[in-house]
Amino acid sequence: MAPNVSDSTATVTHCAAADETVNHVDDHHAPTSADPHRTGSSRKRIGTIPTATATTTTTTDDTSCSDRNNNHTSNDCDYGASKVPFRAQIRWPDFLAQLFVHVGFVIGAVLLVTLQVKLYTFLWTILLVWASGIGITAGAHRLWSHKSYKARWPLRLLLMFLFTICGQRDAYTWAHDHRVHHKYSETDADPHNAKRGFFFAHVGWVFLTPHPEVVAKRKIIDMSDLEADPIVMAQRRYYIPLFALLVIAMPVLVPCYYWGERPWVAFWVCFTLRFTTTLNIAFFVNSVAHMFGNRPYDKSISPVENLAVAIAAMGEGWHNYHHVFPWDYKTSELGSYVFNITTAFIDCFARLGWAYDRKSVPAEVIARRAAKCGDGTRFLTDEYAHQDA
Repeated sequence: MAPNVSDSTATVTHCAAADETVNHVDDHHAPTSADPHRTGSSRKRIGTIPTATATTTTTTDDTSCSDRNNNHTSNDCDYGASKVPFRAQIRWPDFLAQLFVHVGFVIGAVLLVTLQVKLYTFLWTILLVWASGIGITAGAHRLWSHKSYKARWPLRLLLMFLFTICGQRDAYTWAHDHRVHHKYSETDADPHNAKRGFFFAHVGWVFLTPHPEVVAKRKIIDMSDLEADPIVMAQRRYYIPLFALLVIAMPVLVPCYYWGERPWVAFWVCFTLRFTTTLNIAFFVNSVAHMFGNRPYDKSISPVENLAVAIAAMGEGWHNYHHVFPWDYKTSELGSYVFNITTAFIDCFARLGWAYDRKSVPAEVIARRAAKCGDGTRFLTDEYAHQDA
């Protein structure tokens, strides 16, 4: 559904683009001066960016700061301009659940700093945080939300296993809300609208009733691709027992059985501390990465580039780029894996043939877009940014 914007797109300054109506071009081509090292790749690259009112894949100016996914002021559900008075109510079960896991985080942290936790338990917790984080970034986000690459069923099954460990709802619901977030970013229809403040964007949206616009827009987002995925739908159908098994039981019982950790220590550290750590890292993308940082690709939108979030969230902190080019499987233009571990994970499985059709954006398109829409802080050269790591 296209936002309510004018047909005259030349003066519109919004830059985040939807990923469902772009032209894909195979990357099997001879290198050019701007792209000297990308031959024989299985990746796909985006050749055009749709305009705000486009309904076909007609080629448009790549440097245009307008698009179908107008993600701020011209949207008819812009925050602060809603025609329906709304006051959020606390959903007490969700609030109490958040209170419990955050208190549990403190208890687990105290056990850690007072050295009451076995070394293997600590290492197990770190492994779970990393593994479940990959399930979020490479699975729920880049694969199921944005379709920025394709995965064969063994990789999809692995990613679903890892994602379920994080305990952040089923993948279908996660991707559903994320698609709504991108299409209506920073409006009343955004589930975690950053214009409603840091606390709401970070955690408040989890236990407050959603705005009526969120409920309405959820109904019109196309989810047919995930509904056709048996792995996604099976996890959705059996999510409650899977949560009990993979989010609570497995993390707690493994250290108790294999190296004799005390059950209550394993519970507070391997469940509550680990669960809440992963939860807040994901929340930082919704809050910090929408408020604190630079905007080299589109200075008119809220999302920013934030190195700290990129490190913590394994490459998800390059958020200004991601909202402008949401279909890029790298979610950034970095050629190095150092601050984008998720990209390394996907590329590794691409070499095994389990990941394929990786989409990226041509360097010249990024450069022109940044020059026209950015805040002037883009510092990477095209050659470095797009070289294969």
